[in-house]
Amino acid sequence: MTKHDLSNVRGDHRILCDFVASGSRVLDIGCGTGELLELLIDTRGVDGRGFDTSQEGVNEAVARGLSVVQGDADNDLAAYPDDAFDYAILSHTLQATMDPKQVLEQLLRIGQKVVVSFPNFGHWRNRLQLLFNGRMPVTDYLPYEWYDTPNIHFCTIRDFVALSEEVHAKVIKAEALDARGQRIGFNAPWWVWNLIGDQAVFLLERK
Repeated sequence: MTKHDLSNVRGDHRILCDFVASGSRVLDIGCGTGELLELLIDTRGVDGRGFDTSQEGVNEAVARGLSVVQGDADNDLAAYPDDAFDYAILSHTLQATMDPKQVLEQLLRIGQKVVVSFPNFGHWRNRLQLLFNGRMPVTDYLPYEWYDTPNIHFCTIRDFVALSEEVHAKVIKAEALDARGQRIGFNAPWWVWNLIGDQAVFLLERK
């Protein structure tokens, strides 16, 4: 492992690193160009694998020396055996899948633990934009117009908690982040985080 400067790392990626144990076997689904995977290898010494739908992203990740292939979360997770990894990670990807519930069930099957981060559509600014402008919100973490967004299943923190219960997942840890990507440094009921959190990171395991 090498010393990695975390000061310029995306907020949810910093928390993901905290959640993942050193030396773990990790699968990063929707890994893009491999920034998170490289960070986990560099700082946590993980045995990391990844896949992404974008061939360009895969090519860039492979060029960085990462073990990444092209794949689709909705269709390719079934090929992995039970408990194939210590951690299955889905970073800002769940809302872009066709069947989030099925994807989360597969993650809980192939990973002994699951880490999921996602933008919170229930944040108060999003609510105000809908209330006063009558238009779908555009923010730093939801940066697309409604007609060109890859996000097809928007969810809130409370939605994700309810989904976790439905698929019999236990929440081990959870963090809400503010607009700067910093931890919201106090415990609060889900409805409070649902109002003030720009995004959230959850660590889950099967019950």
